[in-house]
Amino acid sequence: MTKPKIFVTRQWPAAVEAQLTALYDVTLNTTDRPLSADEFKAALQNYDAVCPTVCDSFPAEVINVANKRCKILGNFGVGYNHIDINAAKQAGIMVTNTPGVLTESTADIAMTLLLMSARRGAEGDRIVRAKQWHGWCPTHMLSTDVTGASLGLIGFGRIAQAMARKAHHGFGMHIHYYNPSPADASIVADLNAVRYDSIEALMGSADFISLHCPGGAETKHLINAERLSLMKTSAHLINTARGDVVDSQALINALNSKQIAGAGLDVYEGEPNIHAGFLDLDNVTLLPHLGSATLNTRTAMGEKVLANLAAFFSGKEPPDRVR
Repeated sequence: MTKPKIFVTRQWPAAVEAQLTALYDVTLNTTDRPLSADEFKAALQNYDAVCPTVCDSFPAEVINVANKRCKILGNFGVGYNHIDINAAKQAGIMVTNTPGVLTESTADIAMTLLLMSARRGAEGDRIVRAKQWHGWCPTHMLSTDVTGASLGLIGFGRIAQAMARKAHHGFGMHIHYYNPSPADASIVADLNAVRYDSIEALMGSADFISLHCPGGAETKHLINAERLSLMKTSAHLINTARGDVVDSQALINALNSKQIAGAGLDVYEGEPNIHAGFLDLDNVTLLPHLGSATLNTRTAMGEKVLANLAAFFSGKEPPDRVR
């Protein structure tokens, strides 16, 4: 029996690549280089399944290439706003993702950014490396307390709730959140969480605002100049969700003018291209999209893709079908 042909767009953990190779006729990206739109089109024409990541763009122009062979996009990642879902549906291509397994690691990165931004960690590291530190001083690099501060979460899904648990039970933070629907009563009780009726009300209430909403057209620039202006001047913005949720120029302006105290970012508009305005700011911490970047988590994500492919090629419903 002929094995299905699988194309993997980027390098995956070795254990997962070994499983793929044993099960399918696989083409791996051994150099781990970013691929072009023309290469994605060719993959759709020559493979039964293509496995992209969140950094690979599959707009309608790519998906609508003629003479397609591909019937499933096994996405390596939870987010899928890099794929034109409607175009995929119209083309008869199923899309799956990898939810659930990266909750704790992404929440850990959100807390890392919160702590680094609050305590000026990235700025301090740069000062030490540049040999500009001249010894301890009572007023040097004064920063913001985290313990007992308030944390406002925009979106209250699994990752936001995991961050809230770490913040509340680990640092005694007061949890505020905005979500279109109320959270489960037991979760609210455990966290003593307060729900706000609008993003605007939440923005002005918290010492830290952390974003946990999906990307896409509906949330593009959800955090804009107007909403940033509602934040406390002592507040910090944390983004581990999607880069386009934040208007980059508006955030740069707010940080430059000290309208807000700081920001911690793991995702960016148009990444890996980062708005140059961020690079000259001392009050922003910048990480290279590390949210799920632990070996265990990335392996678990790959195994999710394997499970989705196995179900699809055996004629069953994939467990993580998006559309």
